[in-house]
Amino acid sequence: MAVKVDMHVHTSRSSDSLIQVDDLLITCDKRGIDCVAVIDHDITEGALELHEQAPERIIVGEEIHTTAGEIAGLFLKENIEPGLSPLETIKRIKGQGGLVYLPHPFDSLRGSVLEEKALEEVWEEIDIVEVFNSRSGFPWSNWKAKKFAKEKGIVAGVGSDAHARYELGMAYVIMEPFDSAHDFLLKLADAEIRARQTPVTLNLLVKLYKMIRGIG
Repeated sequence: MAVKVDMHVHTSRSSDSLIQVDDLLITCDKRGIDCVAVIDHDITEGALELHEQAPERIIVGEEIHTTAGEIAGLFLKENIEPGLSPLETIKRIKGQGGLVYLPHPFDSLRGSVLEEKALEEVWEEIDIVEVFNSRSGFPWSNWKAKKFAKEKGIVAGVGSDAHARYELGMAYVIMEPFDSAHDFLLKLADAEIRARQTPVTLNLLVKLYKMIRGIG
């Protein structure tokens, strides 16, 4: 039986997310999502905690700030420190047997995207490109990511980038069950993508929350 996987979700372990760790699996059930990749900013604590509760439903990941923008790791075993170079960050992800996931690579509204020069240097080491991010402000950001993945022959992934419960499952893949990082990557190549844009009003509410809390 196929499973629905949202590949980009944040919990309250990310300072800008409203999704409490204890609420995540409950929300997944309500949204009909079987599995999520929890990629909190620079921390794996929440993902590891959830993975202990439901290992078949949680992919442990991390959205890591490098010296040249963000790179995410999936199927991690422990935290990877921020502030390393993109190449060193990738080396550490692969050293754990993880997959290198490039989130929202061409979203011009985010200051955290991987810099163009760095992308040119590391693209051959990337396993998955996020070709649709529900929170990307402009449609062409996703179109450009899809074009890039196709031209480079990199497997496509999608994620809601959920920071609030309503967002979870806005973008997901339907794929065959998997039992390892390698198996996930093989089956993701044949996955069916379902994706919707997050309403602008919800994006603004989350941004307001971040402003109130004084978050970047």
